[in-house]
Amino acid sequence: MTDLIHPLLLCGGSGTRLWPLSRKSYPKQFTQLIGDESLFQASARRLSGPGFAAPIVVTASDFRFIVTEQLAGIETAAAATLIEPEGRNTAPAILSGALVLAAEDPTALMLVAPSDHVIPDPARFREAVQAAAPEARSGRLVTFGIRPDRAETGYGWLELSSDPGDFAPVAQPLKAFVEKPDAATAQTMLEGGQHLWNAGIFLFRADALIAAFEAHAPSILAGVRDAVARAKRDLSFTRLDPDAWAGLDDISIDYAVMEKADSLSVVPYAGAWSDLGGWDAVWREQGPDENGVVTTGSATAIDCEDTLLRSEHEGQALVGIGLRDMIAVAMPDAVLVAPRDRAQDVKKAVAALKAKGQPQAETLPRDFRPWGWFESLVVGPRFQVKRIHVHPGAALSLQSHHHRAEHWIVVQGTAKVTIDDEVKLVTENQSVYIPLGAVHRMENPGKVDMVLIEVQTGSYLGEDDILRYEDVYART
Repeated sequence: MTDLIHPLLLCGGSGTRLWPLSRKSYPKQFTQLIGDESLFQASARRLSGPGFAAPIVVTASDFRFIVTEQLAGIETAAAATLIEPEGRNTAPAILSGALVLAAEDPTALMLVAPSDHVIPDPARFREAVQAAAPEARSGRLVTFGIRPDRAETGYGWLELSSDPGDFAPVAQPLKAFVEKPDAATAQTMLEGGQHLWNAGIFLFRADALIAAFEAHAPSILAGVRDAVARAKRDLSFTRLDPDAWAGLDDISIDYAVMEKADSLSVVPYAGAWSDLGGWDAVWREQGPDENGVVTTGSATAIDCEDTLLRSEHEGQALVGIGLRDMIAVAMPDAVLVAPRDRAQDVKKAVAALKAKGQPQAETLPRDFRPWGWFESLVVGPRFQVKRIHVHPGAALSLQSHHHRAEHWIVVQGTAKVTIDDEVKLVTENQSVYIPLGAVHRMENPGKVDMVLIEVQTGSYLGEDDILRYEDVYART
């Protein structure tokens, strides 16, 4: 047995409550909501350093390259990246990580953490984790409870067996899990002083969690074991078996085992914490000024109070005048305006847009790929103009199109371009034409990002008009 703690970062979710910045195609954990790093990067960095092993990440197929790129951005790499065929809530996801870890060391400690939380004092949180380690090594299942500072109805709560005193990070028995309360119940629990917020963060030995599933959710254990045993390697990723996964219950780890287990402990955490569950939480965490105003990007507040103004595009000015208790978030393709106390209703906007078939409900104008990203600048009936950004050393697939031709103009860096049997370098201010049906590829052979403008012309311009011949990312 080693003394290392193995983080398991949960990295799924649909991102509806922080729309329009967070969307299904690029949920909130990958965005820079607070600070210069994404929430996922901050989470990985927080659970690293002395005493911590490289993380295991559980994510969706669409996010696998984003995970790799963002970890590389903080100069780290995952010990394993498990790909869920589809979301099945936290119980199967966490158990899959425990089974993979147990195959190497059954008694290894696993720290489960969502990757979209904000914990401003990482050193203090790591101290709480180390304080919980002896309890977890003894075989108990440890959860972390956050010291509450308001009567929050959006979280589940944890009931302690005794008064936590100064909320020092000392393990104690957990009496009960409490569902999300109404306002009156939340106020009573806050005043009583023996309840904590349930952060969904856990520490346990891999074999202890597996034993808990054996006792309380054996059908889930059997299904996840099957999914792990039949998993396939895909580059550096592990794809859990889709047939076995499809038969699993959609259930949280709290419902599956935690509320039934009798070996539970809780460690209080008195430091700052937020799950950024809505724009009101972002407003709170960003530190409103003396008037209660938070502005981000090209946003200006005039005679406003208790208001969040956020512009996500440097060329888009957002101005609020005389606003009180409001949220306004502007993006190039969508704008949200709502009273701050209706922040939890933002998901209704997503549902309404989805019902109308509007792409803004789930997708961003910028489409992220393993080699970089692209965005549409202008779309017409028989043409489209894109900006394409390719990372150093990256390459698009060798491909052809049935319905469109393309013009490429390099505006930054150098492109290595293949057109049928010809390969050449195209530098800044140079262009190249790709005839319809030509087998082609672009690569960035340089050390800086390569940017080009692509002009497509043809009868059909959809992303599915593509025939791949070779792809370094094993896409089909």
